Amino acid sequence: MTYDEIKNILSQITDPVERLEFVMDIGKSLAPIPEGMNPCEIKGCASRVEIYRDADNNYFGTADSAIVRGLVAIILSMVQGKSPDEIKGMNLENEIAALDLQLGAGRMNGVHGIISFLKGL
Repeated sequence: MTYDEIKNILSQITDPVERLEFVMDIGKSLAPIPEGMNPCEIKGCASRVEIYRDADNNYFGTADSAIVRGLVAIILSMVQGKSPDEIKGMNLENEIAALDLQLGAGRMNGVHGIISFLKGL
C-alpha cells in the first residue's frame, strides 16, 4: 500500500480507536527483512524495531509491537525507493503529525528515533 493510499484511508476514519486498528492492520503487510541481511536496530524505541535498506533503496522493517509495526510500515511507505539524500529533504515529522494518530509520548519518541535513523543514512 502506498503512503497516499494510507493517508487517504486514514482521512476517512474518524474514530481514534478504528484509526489505530487500521495502523495495526497496515503493520501486517510489512515485507519481511530479507534473510541473511543485517538490519539496524533503532535506538529510542521502547519496542524492538529493526530497519534494513538494500542497494536499490528498498526499505524493510519489523517491530515487536503491532502498533509500532504499523507505524514502521507507514514511515517506510513514505521513503520507499528514495535515496538517503531525498529522505533528508523530506519533512517526515510533519507528515506523521498530519495523520493525527494521537500517539502517546513514548510512541512518538520511537517515531522520532525511526525518522532520525532514516535521515542519518
